[in-house]
Amino acid sequence: MGNYIIADNQELTSFALESLLKTNEQNRVLRAVNKAELLALLQKHGQAVVILDYTLFDFTNADSLLILSERFAMTSWVLLSDDLTESFLRKVIYASHAFSVVFKDLPLKAVRDAIDYATEGRRYVCQRATEMILAQQEEEARTPVLTTTEIEIVKAIAQGKTTKDIAAERFLSVHTVNTHRKNIFRKLGVNTAHEAIKYAFRAGWVDPSEFYI
Repeated sequence: MGNYIIADNQELTSFALESLLKTNEQNRVLRAVNKAELLALLQKHGQAVVILDYTLFDFTNADSLLILSERFAMTSWVLLSDDLTESFLRKVIYASHAFSVVFKDLPLKAVRDAIDYATEGRRYVCQRATEMILAQQEEEARTPVLTTTEIEIVKAIAQGKTTKDIAAERFLSVHTVNTHRKNIFRKLGVNTAHEAIKYAFRAGWVDPSEFYI
């Protein structure tokens, strides 16, 4: 007999999962519609498989989910969702082997395989999730690395500050700031401050509220 907790507040999904799990009459299937109910069930049934749609639950962030998984170390997790971000997937999968990942629009066999793997204490990561993680890694590998000082200078430029302003604020010479600007342009493969700021904006180095141009 296996203990399964369906943590999904979409009734149709919950009904389908329960029907799938109850093909084995010995399985005990429980439901939770929010984090508080899930926590209460885990306290009673710590050795269980949780099938969770993270996007529909009231978790603050990935860290809060990881803390919960560490607290209930005997629990296996199947993340079943329509939409999970690359950064979330990478953080959760790299942090713990307790998490399997499958998307709701995949064939039923993929969902069943993910649940079976979790039941056996193994991890299942569907091909799409793997490809998403690899694509993000490749994108990051292509992104030039700026030093902390260079990023701060890009932010200052985005705020409309001149070379003299930046030099005065950072107690540097104008020549040193210009050298940093040249290095930034070279690393990013751009020719103007406007292009550098646009690149930094897309890369997430500059907050939108600081974007001047």
